[in-house]
Amino acid sequence: MANIDIIESATDADIASFIETALRQALAASELPVEVSVPGGSTPFPIMRELVKADLDWSRVTVWPGDDRVVPEDHEASNTGKIRTLFEPVGAHVATLTVMEQVPRFALVWLGMGADGHVASLFPNTDPRVDDDAPIRRLTPDPLPPEAPFDRVTLTIPSLLDSDALMFVIRGDDKRAVFDAAAAGKSDLPVARLLKAAGQKVTCFT
Repeated sequence: MANIDIIESATDADIASFIETALRQALAASELPVEVSVPGGSTPFPIMRELVKADLDWSRVTVWPGDDRVVPEDHEASNTGKIRTLFEPVGAHVATLTVMEQVPRFALVWLGMGADGHVASLFPNTDPRVDDDAPIRRLTPDPLPPEAPFDRVTLTIPSLLDSDALMFVIRGDDKRAVFDAAAAGKSDLPVARLLKAAGQKVTCFT
């Protein structure tokens, strides 16, 4: 079971500072590129707007969407398009998530979570496995979220776990209850499967 550090009532600036520190440490530890995975949705982008203000060697950072809707990047529902708009102007590289991509080890994987316990686009109906032999999968949520009724492309649990650290941003009492139950091993939702298999440090901001 994961070692989870809960940080209550964190501001967007607090979370951006945490990510900046993690990236700074990873950049200092190696001359290799630093790979980080970030989520989409409404909560992360204000945090990312704070993060890109950091004085980092962004040219050595590659940002991976943890998942995306299968739409063109200029579509309003595209996570990748929004991520690219934020990070490329500061010099970072942004990966396009396709099933043909070679997935690296990540310095940090940042995740959100749905009220149904999904992480990335690993929804309960997709039965995500900790021993999945595919690093990326194209999936169809069921039911399709009405605000984003599209097929998804997503990192799998093994890809998310191939990381030095995991972090979550969980906002709202309903999601917090789902996360706490998963952390306690009281569910078999995708987030619970991920946390049960995680050996690295997990930081959860609320």
